[in-house]
Amino acid sequence: MKREYIGIVIAGLVLFTSCGSKNPETRAIHKDITEMVFASGMLQADDQYNLTAQTDGYLVKMNFKEGDDVQQGQLLAVIDNNQNVINARSASKLYAIAREKTDPSAPALLQIKANIQAATAKLQLDQQQADRYQRLFANNSVSKSEYENAQLTLTNSQASLNALQEQYQDQQLSARQQEVSQRYASDVNRVVKLQNQLTALHTGRIYIRQKQLGDYVRQGDVIAVIGNPELIYARLNVDETNMSKLKTGDTVLVKLNTNKDKVYAAILKQILPAFDDTTRSFIVKAYFLKRPELDITGTQLEANIITGTRKNALVIPAAYLSYGNKVTLKEGKKQIPVRPGIISTDWVEILSGIKEDETIIIPQH
Repeated sequence: MKREYIGIVIAGLVLFTSCGSKNPETRAIHKDITEMVFASGMLQADDQYNLTAQTDGYLVKMNFKEGDDVQQGQLLAVIDNNQNVINARSASKLYAIAREKTDPSAPALLQIKANIQAATAKLQLDQQQADRYQRLFANNSVSKSEYENAQLTLTNSQASLNALQEQYQDQQLSARQQEVSQRYASDVNRVVKLQNQLTALHTGRIYIRQKQLGDYVRQGDVIAVIGNPELIYARLNVDETNMSKLKTGDTVLVKLNTNKDKVYAAILKQILPAFDDTTRSFIVKAYFLKRPELDITGTQLEANIITGTRKNALVIPAAYLSYGNKVTLKEGKKQIPVRPGIISTDWVEILSGIKEDETIIIPQH
């Protein structure tokens, strides 16, 4: 935002013009002045947000019009995206299958459990056989090799049972992991399916309807603009060079473009901390002391933010201040430096450098 000025409320500056002189003369005088920062902007509803499409598709249902008041969670529009519906249905079925596999009655687990039961029975028999061969070997009734074969068979049976038990645990773990994965996929696709349905995030009023029934929308397209009708404020764009002068609590004088003859008083309530790249300015919010009769959001406006007042300030016309903050004295046409305060297109406050009784002229170029 390039348009800006600092206004000074001042009256009665006396110009002294010498008869026949080509150079008007003046002297600094004392007057009360007010410093103001110009800002442009628009009316905006509090908590205003865009209702945007979360997926691609055709708008097959729109349950609102401009001016409608809506409640949080209210269904406002439906987008036809069958792919989301199909994906959600498929993910739900896959999750059901994965959940069944974690049940103890799942076929894979039952098969391993049956193998474990058979291996357990075989181990018991092999244990009995090994014990029998141990007694016979102690009585020299069997050979050492027969005894060792019985012990080896027992060891192999134990190893087989251990392997089956580990296989059962691995199958349980794998089934649980698959169940978790499919549950997550199902939840995600259920959320994506819900993105076909656009609901109000907050209670508010529909101020703008940007799409019509049957329109094809893409993800991110704005469907409507919703805001809180109970609070309408002035959203102002301020040039960064003036930001250091602003503070919350400053009085703001606002003129709506719909009625520039009326001035509305407001208070600067909030200074947003970040630079707005869209408007190339900083954003501030001013709340009205009395609500405007026409509170349509988007209404363009101009405002003056009163940043300070000075009593009995010493001022000269801005035309008398030359480059380098110097003024030209009539006597000897000598240029002297001054320290300016508030500067506008018309007036300059002089903090030091000249006195009230010194006559100055417009500098010659």
